[in-house]
Amino acid sequence: MANTQDIQFKGAAATAAEAVEAWRSNANAAGAVGEDLDEVRGDKMVLNMGPSHPSTHGVLRIILELDGEIITKATPDIGYLHRGDEKIAENMTWTQFIPYTDRLDYLAPLANNVAYALAVEKLLGIDRTLPPRCQYLRVICCELARISAHLLGVGCFAMDVGALTVFMHTFTEREKIYNLAESLTGARFTTSYTRIGGVSRDTPPGWCEAVRKFCNEVVNAIDEVDKLLTRNRIWVDRTRDVGVISKELAIDYGLSGPNLRASGVNYDLRKSNPYLCYKDLEFEVPLGSVGDCYDRYLVRMEESRQSIRLIHQCLDRLPGGFDNKSREPVNVADGKVVLPSKDRVLTSMEELIHQFMLVTQGINAPAGEIYFGHENPKGELGFYINSRGGGTPYRMKIRSPSFVNLSILPALLPGHMISDTVTILGSIDFVMGECDR
Repeated sequence: MANTQDIQFKGAAATAAEAVEAWRSNANAAGAVGEDLDEVRGDKMVLNMGPSHPSTHGVLRIILELDGEIITKATPDIGYLHRGDEKIAENMTWTQFIPYTDRLDYLAPLANNVAYALAVEKLLGIDRTLPPRCQYLRVICCELARISAHLLGVGCFAMDVGALTVFMHTFTEREKIYNLAESLTGARFTTSYTRIGGVSRDTPPGWCEAVRKFCNEVVNAIDEVDKLLTRNRIWVDRTRDVGVISKELAIDYGLSGPNLRASGVNYDLRKSNPYLCYKDLEFEVPLGSVGDCYDRYLVRMEESRQSIRLIHQCLDRLPGGFDNKSREPVNVADGKVVLPSKDRVLTSMEELIHQFMLVTQGINAPAGEIYFGHENPKGELGFYINSRGGGTPYRMKIRSPSFVNLSILPALLPGHMISDTVTILGSIDFVMGECDR
């Protein structure tokens, strides 16, 4: 990829990075480091940002310690939305927990469903036997979810900084994805489309053509956002050299997804540890060069374009075609994992009893422990499952990328202005439902 910081802007005003560096130099020269700052500059002010501030994108509270308008210390306070998903999983069958994954990153429920299903399938040992049509459908759903999440992320980021028009463009396109999700899954928001061993249903008539039409249209919207923001002087001044995360710092704090790649780290699970049919598809991994808010915006814009490219390839190669006249299966042929068809349940006592056992007792998973990481729009969504056999997990740990990405705030915010906090939070693009889970 080309250097994302190849656009040069000149002006009399000092950049945000220079202002931060000047503050740090003055503070160090005066010995104003840590607690000594009180003696040199007077008392500092403590400001609570959130948990009901609109720019914290949910119930995030940040306790800011200020020297004038310069942040000297930042302490995130999370947990206001805690629901105990990991503990709930211990009392749910493997299939019953699928709707709970919708509520993690609720801006990309289709991707969450796939991530969890792949983790359970890895435990069952059937992740390599998924039907090709199922794999391609899952990839289409994941990339649609990525586009949807990035559209909202960029739109809200721009709105926080003051560019309201961008939000209107991105939200209009995102609504089209909701229409596609509704026609495929029956729900717009909490889809619960994926099943262990496949998907809940095949595509309805005309759905693939509608996805193709959307991909051809959304490119124009992304280009329009590009024209509105990328060379906009106000946008560049607010985002460039603000919230710089070095490559080493990003790795140390375990960042993932666009926030990691914006710092120049070439790590994408779809490339480094490919799953489903990603190994057969061609796409590029966009990288930043500086790791500031501007880079994080550019990476998400290019990732959206790459997702469109992936969807086109999946539609071209979809086994069975758009209408699936050849009746390609969308679930594994394993009666101990997948429910029997409805007509067989209604006509066979054995199949009725089999469905009853699967629904009430759950899939009989083997004992063992696995971890599966999935490249979600926010980063690596991971599921660690500890099974002692039977229909429910003994323990489950969810690695939520939003939680990990927010951990860098205490190291990132000090030295910036209060107004930069809004910009930095918008560029990190987190969801508190996933962070607090």
